[in-house]
Amino acid sequence: MTKTARVYGGSLYDLAAEEKLDGQIMEQMIAIRQIFRENPGYLKLLGEPAIPEDERLKMIEEAFGGQAERYLVNFLKLLCERKILREFAGCCEEFIRRYNSAHGIAEAVVTSAVKLSETQMEALKAKLEKLSGKKVYLVQKTDASVLGGLRVELEGVQLDGTVQSRISGISKKLNELVV
Repeated sequence: MTKTARVYGGSLYDLAAEEKLDGQIMEQMIAIRQIFRENPGYLKLLGEPAIPEDERLKMIEEAFGGQAERYLVNFLKLLCERKILREFAGCCEEFIRRYNSAHGIAEAVVTSAVKLSETQMEALKAKLEKLSGKKVYLVQKTDASVLGGLRVELEGVQLDGTVQSRISGISKKLNELVV
């Protein structure tokens, strides 16, 4: 994430929190970020210097004006005017980071060989919440190289309960005994 994204995303969060719209704006930012990801040509079009700025701003207003919070629409227009709309995803990351920090939410990424069931996810979430003392938002990833077990990253700490990790640990201990 760039310094620009941190500054702009943080500033939008400060305004949203002051107006008590942080949750609503965060949901809308995530939806707009997804729209931009699914339609990269649209984002490129909004940054095209050959199209007059007022036309690009009008496109933003037409696309989001009736659905998104006014502060967010104006934020998109500001990024467009400053020719930094490509930073929107980073602004979104910073906004979410600040929101989570302010609301005692920790994001955890769980990696497993196969998709976990809802029951397994809930049990893991409860255990992580107890461990961290925070509300945990789980993001699930699958990786076939994880033969069994789970790898969890929570607030920069990696908890590795994979079979591969356990085998490596045993191998290391055996090597220490041999030497």
